Amino acid sequence: MPGSTGGSVRFAALGDSLTEGVGDPAVDGEGWRGWAALLAESLSPPEVPVGFRNFAVSGAQTRDVWSSQTPQALAFEPDLVSVVVGVNDTLRCTFDIHRVTARLDRVYGAFAERGALLLTACLPDPGALLGLPGALARPLARRQRAVNTVVHALSERYGAVHLHAADGAWVADRAMWSADRLHPGEAGHRALAVRFHERLRLSGRELGPAPALTAERPPPSRTASLAWLATAGTGWVLRRCTDLLPQLAALAADEVRHGLRGTAGRLDLRAASAASAALASVGAVSGELKGAPAQVH
Repeated sequence: MPGSTGGSVRFAALGDSLTEGVGDPAVDGEGWRGWAALLAESLSPPEVPVGFRNFAVSGAQTRDVWSSQTPQALAFEPDLVSVVVGVNDTLRCTFDIHRVTARLDRVYGAFAERGALLLTACLPDPGALLGLPGALARPLARRQRAVNTVVHALSERYGAVHLHAADGAWVADRAMWSADRLHPGEAGHRALAVRFHERLRLSGRELGPAPALTAERPPPSRTASLAWLATAGTGWVLRRCTDLLPQLAALAADEVRHGLRGTAGRLDLRAASAASAALASVGAVSGELKGAPAQVH
């Protein structure tokens, strides 16, 4: 995978805390390492140097990736760019799938125009990871499915190497997750790096050996996870979701009403229609979405 600078490879990572590496402490104990750094070490044969910059910031939303991280990464002139973002958007009362879609389309397009290869991923919903009650979890799951639908379609549009990281087995394996239940632990970050490496290999890229899959540190115990949730976890969730809580309560009430009436399917239809309309607005509706009904407000 030769780059634009004398045969080297330049890899830029954009996104939020997942790509920043939260959950996988750096070897020297300073900050985080994470899947992107692990992947960077395996992107080329030993004789080809790799330049790596991680622009991801904890808490980032799609607007931050577009307005701040993208200009910085474009100046780096990368050959390979990972854009993994969207979960924080679903945790805000300002969530708007149209705006998320427009921003991602601009981000993907900016790098594709420069000839960079994109790495993208669909992600599990935060409600499932945190084990929220159904009436609270389902609205968040619906939002994340909408984001994943958009990421799938735009990844196809821009020829991205796309990773399905929202599957049930990944979410259910507690050994993959850190004590906060929302970020991968070392094992999870290594698994992501290995899966991205495999996707790149299947795309025909010349790579170095895959990252090691075996974690050097044991996963957190159930006791440690419960302790985190009872102390730091509560504060973390409140900081991330303060503006969402009133709206989430209303969404949960709506969920219960539709459940009692047997019309819960309308909520799923509404979310799917909104994602389809958002993709249509940027001219990126995939074949399987063209037959979806118009947006329901």
